[in-house]
Amino acid sequence: MKKEPFVTKEQLDEIVKEYPTPFHLYDEKGIRANAKALKEAFSWNPGFKEYFAVKATPNPFLINILKEYGCGCDCSSMTELMLADALHFEGQDIMFSSNATPADEFRFASDIGAVINLDDFTHIDFLEKTIGRIPETISCRYNPGGVFKISNSIMDNPGDAKYGFTTEQLFEGFKVLKEKGAKYFGIHAFLASNTVTNEYYPTLAKTLFEVAVKLKEETGADIRFINLSGGIGIPYRPDQEPNDIYAIGAGVRKVYEEVLVPAGMGDVAIYTELGRFMMGPYGCLVTTAIHEKHTHKEYIGCDACAVNLMRPAMYGAYHHITVSGKEKQACDHKYDITGSLCENNDKFAIDRMLPKIDMGDLLVIHDTGAHGFSMGYNYNGKLKSAEILLKEDGSTQLIRRAETPKDYFATFDCFDILNDYNMK
Repeated sequence: MKKEPFVTKEQLDEIVKEYPTPFHLYDEKGIRANAKALKEAFSWNPGFKEYFAVKATPNPFLINILKEYGCGCDCSSMTELMLADALHFEGQDIMFSSNATPADEFRFASDIGAVINLDDFTHIDFLEKTIGRIPETISCRYNPGGVFKISNSIMDNPGDAKYGFTTEQLFEGFKVLKEKGAKYFGIHAFLASNTVTNEYYPTLAKTLFEVAVKLKEETGADIRFINLSGGIGIPYRPDQEPNDIYAIGAGVRKVYEEVLVPAGMGDVAIYTELGRFMMGPYGCLVTTAIHEKHTHKEYIGCDACAVNLMRPAMYGAYHHITVSGKEKQACDHKYDITGSLCENNDKFAIDRMLPKIDMGDLLVIHDTGAHGFSMGYNYNGKLKSAEILLKEDGSTQLIRRAETPKDYFATFDCFDILNDYNMK
């Protein structure tokens, strides 16, 4: 199976005439088709809503595309809440899921009417003291502990995660929240990351649906929604089969009808908080090969670095690389593809077999549409790149300009370097 870029060599050659590399490029056509498919896959549930995980790709132009398909925003910080509010999302279209949450963030979430998803039992009292009440609608994040398995395969280890209520805390929490004035409840869980299997959501749903039935029976809580969160992954490697969102939606429906409907809970809304699935495959990092080094290994140095894409350095994550225009050439050269940071883990690929790379070649690093630009930082004084939207008609739109030295130095209020270099 081959991974093909969504942008051609001819298109890239035109784009780089206007925008210097490196930059992140996004595929409007792919984003729209995917959002439409998700909505269709869960159309059997009248209350279904996708709350896009803003942390994955916090760009207002891209979020507004998803808004056209009925998506809301899943926020985890003050600035993400501010972004959603500035984009005129209604309060109920914003889910606030955070942890170790500062009081001012809870306060702001309450002020704009966001649905608050509590991460911990102690946050019940903290929230009440912060905003003076418990909201009528409240959600709690559930962590059953142990390991999360599908059949005999271990998918992840929730017991080591810092998130969520234990089972005992969840039941007690619902009772306490109800006593304090909560009327409508939701349950949320994220038990595995980047799963490439159609069984993850249905298996998670069964766990949550069964807990929801018991919660209703034992606490009398009016459960209005069950949030399956994220976790549906993408095929970063060319030999992986992508998830089938229609099969996933059908699998959740089957469990819904087996567990919730007989319990008289056939009106419960299903929510998702997908980030990687919504945007990951529809973004790429475009960089230019600017150096080659022949020492103990063969290195290709790029004008991008881990500042532009941290996942390989941070996780050892695989991102496929296409040498633009050389897709049909033999991958008969072994390279480490590196950036220029003063860190040896600043490598996009290690011992990767690729066509011969010449200086000036454009490299397309796939699947950076989520947790790509957003995880960037300024180590070594490196500056974040531009973000560009490849529109459905083939034209391009700058949706975030590249940072400049002025941006980097802007927070040094008592330092006159801006004057020294005429950057004011």
